[in-house]
Amino acid sequence: MSLSIRQLRIFEATARLGRLTLAADEQALSQSAASQSLRELEQSLGYPLFQRLGRELQLTDAGMELLPRIRQMLGILQTIEQPNREQISGTLRIAASVTIACYLLPALCEQFLQRHPEVIPEIEICNTQEVINRLDRGQVQIGLIEGPSTPPRQRLIPWLEDQLALFCHPAHPLADNGKISLQQMQAYRWILREPGSGTRAVFDQALQHAGGSIGQSLCLNRQEAIKQMVKAGLGVGCLSQLAIAEEVSNGRLCLLESELNLDRRLSIVVNPHTSPLADAFIQLLKETDH
Repeated sequence: MSLSIRQLRIFEATARLGRLTLAADEQALSQSAASQSLRELEQSLGYPLFQRLGRELQLTDAGMELLPRIRQMLGILQTIEQPNREQISGTLRIAASVTIACYLLPALCEQFLQRHPEVIPEIEICNTQEVINRLDRGQVQIGLIEGPSTPPRQRLIPWLEDQLALFCHPAHPLADNGKISLQQMQAYRWILREPGSGTRAVFDQALQHAGGSIGQSLCLNRQEAIKQMVKAGLGVGCLSQLAIAEEVSNGRLCLLESELNLDRRLSIVVNPHTSPLADAFIQLLKETDH
């Protein structure tokens, strides 16, 4: 069996980007040369690595099993090629849930770039399930999630504690008392994150554990849209306390006490084999204390 570094790199790039044309551009190859490299790799291995779905290339089960080992090999190769082993450089691809991306990640990236100015961060903002999906497809090196999750192929690292908060407009009927009972939850419209988000998963689990239920709900995938809807008096919201701290402080939103346990843990998600670049960022995250 004869495998080349070019074959391994085009395989990894195609798995990550989903299209051979994009992988060829990234690796500075013609599409025909990239296609030939993949064919030669599959012929050497004796099994297919991709199946075509429309214009997208999707990993086969065998390709999915091989990908982490190829990434580990390429990571080792990068450390050999790098003249200064103490220097961390390259593109750091992160997928983060909305709250983390908006309220925690900016300061963390600034600290990381002070330590490692040669790093180029690329950040994608999506809900918890999509973070896991992107990590599974190899499109990112690190995932940061807000909801309860047990990803089958990734390693979950507990990170920070956070708490969700229920809130309403100051003119809302519940604002004077500053409380909402389980019985009252059915009487008001709710403005919530979409299913698949960590925030929604924690809210739903807390509600189920308390034996409660809600009435009408409007699902939105943007925190700012939820806050604006609540400010317009359209219902009761639920978001991280980080997301509404400023509005509560200036009196534009009112916190509501409830019987729900809305504590949650933010987590780091990574594939089994990580690069020195990813390891350096994970180390910074572990040093963070909020």
